[in-house]
Amino acid sequence: METNHVLDKLPRHLLKLVIDQPYNSYTPQDQAVWRYVMRQNVKYLSRVAHGSYLEGLRKTGISINEIPHMYGMNRILKEIGWAAVAVDGFIPPAAFMEFQAYNVLVIAADIRPIDQIDYTPAPDIIHEAAGHAPIIADADYAEHLRLFGEIGAKALSSANDYKQYEAIRHLSILKADPYSSREEIQRAEQKLEVINANLGEPSEMALIRNLHWWTVEYGLIGELENPKIYGAGLLSSIGESFSCLQPEVKKLPYTLEAVKTNFDITTRQPQLFVTPDFAHLTTVLNEFADTMAQRSGGTQGLQKAVKSAHLATAVYASGLQISGTFSKIITKQQQAIYLQTSSPTQLCYADDQLAGHDKSNHKDGFGSPIGNFKNSHTPPENLDADQLEALSLREGEYCQIEFASGVEVAGKLRNILRREGRNLVFSFEECTVRYQDQVLFEPQWGIYDMAVGSKIVSVFSGAADPEAYQMEFAPPEEKTHKIIHSDAARRLHSLYRVVRDVRQQKQSQDALPDIWHTLQQEFPDEWLLPLEILEIATANNSSDHLRKAITSYLFELQKRKPGLAGLIDNGLRLIDEMTPAR
Repeated sequence: METNHVLDKLPRHLLKLVIDQPYNSYTPQDQAVWRYVMRQNVKYLSRVAHGSYLEGLRKTGISINEIPHMYGMNRILKEIGWAAVAVDGFIPPAAFMEFQAYNVLVIAADIRPIDQIDYTPAPDIIHEAAGHAPIIADADYAEHLRLFGEIGAKALSSANDYKQYEAIRHLSILKADPYSSREEIQRAEQKLEVINANLGEPSEMALIRNLHWWTVEYGLIGELENPKIYGAGLLSSIGESFSCLQPEVKKLPYTLEAVKTNFDITTRQPQLFVTPDFAHLTTVLNEFADTMAQRSGGTQGLQKAVKSAHLATAVYASGLQISGTFSKIITKQQQAIYLQTSSPTQLCYADDQLAGHDKSNHKDGFGSPIGNFKNSHTPPENLDADQLEALSLREGEYCQIEFASGVEVAGKLRNILRREGRNLVFSFEECTVRYQDQVLFEPQWGIYDMAVGSKIVSVFSGAADPEAYQMEFAPPEEKTHKIIHSDAARRLHSLYRVVRDVRQQKQSQDALPDIWHTLQQEFPDEWLLPLEILEIATANNSSDHLRKAITSYLFELQKRKPGLAGLIDNGLRLIDEMTPAR
């Protein structure tokens, strides 16, 4: 991977998801698909996209004629403070968001098959490079995207979210493989339908993904009656970039209500949201973030962490951070008074692991009270030496602490860990912890490290110090299918290669009539390569007979294959615009 100063900041736990761009695997037909889509986009989107789109194409170094070399793009992207990496299809949403928080675009390395040229349900290089990259050249939008990633990376997921992600990834892999059977796809669709029907209450990640979908992917900007396109899903879809602006697609003002609107990734959207400007996106994002556990903490935040059944972090009012898989919360009058993890747990302060409090020290989990001490109005994190003395809390002596909640801690106080004048951890020997008739810790279990803090101020997904925790996003087990093309497909690709060489003046255009003859004989339903031949013949004012024959063939193909009519018509329009006025 060719690096730059942006990529150098990526944390190690994200790097396992990065792959080499398989540039030599792109077929000449893939190159033609890229060129067709990009030429159509530049022609049409120059009129309907946000003003920064075309300028963004230039700034990000994206070629219209060739699939971009991603790490060549990075030499240009770094000038606007961004970078790009290649990944294998869909990656976990939290990882996707975290890359974004580091100003890194993740670009699915594969390209859509020709039968999905106008819309694909799977991420591909057209969607990512030609959709996302140009808009980040706008400084306001780029900062919104970074903030979205920072907030979204810490959103709590549910256990069902992970099942849904895996099912979506599996379905997208099948749909991107032109040789997948209809039966395989149907089974994957049915499995996803069952999961979607049983998701239960939406998690924070599910909700913020809705916001991401209706803005970053499918957003419109400007006036409600005459909006422009900025969402990458629309910018990279020939069909939907046109249909989305038609009256039958409902246009709604973008507000926090969008978070309640689910989406279907496999079809076109029946409604879209319009933001007046990019600044408004950040306003709505912050409104939602204020409802998230990372900003509100509390009992609800801890309950979300338990429901997620994955690594999360709870932050005490003292600043102490507890990172592990939360399994149990004891409440009193609907307020959390004790938390418990069941996995190896780390303790941190200011996102830095505390010495002696790594996963090996708390390998069986961690439990601690939350709240004030009984008979003390001062939050425990703020108790100074005199106040601790008054409560008979002395290092090296047997102590008893009763919390206002009724939790009792009794044992020999070994030491008190402090940072910046705040109490973080009381460590006890020979300790017993009780709440009513429950024994929460017994002396034979070893040292009891009691977290100190009057309340939980934040809860978020992941570890506070990911590198020290050795957190990682494991590469998905199911890989995007390496397409094994049939002999006929390889033969067709060889014809595409010759035509491409002719366009690049590496071969004489005298080869075109033979290519055209072969297409008629062997590939009677081929549409894109005839358009490419016609374009070159028109540009070079070649044989009038050849041009008429191809044009007649394409008109006939439109009648035989109505699904291709729009694609062919769009290609012919581009060629007509090249023809000098007579």
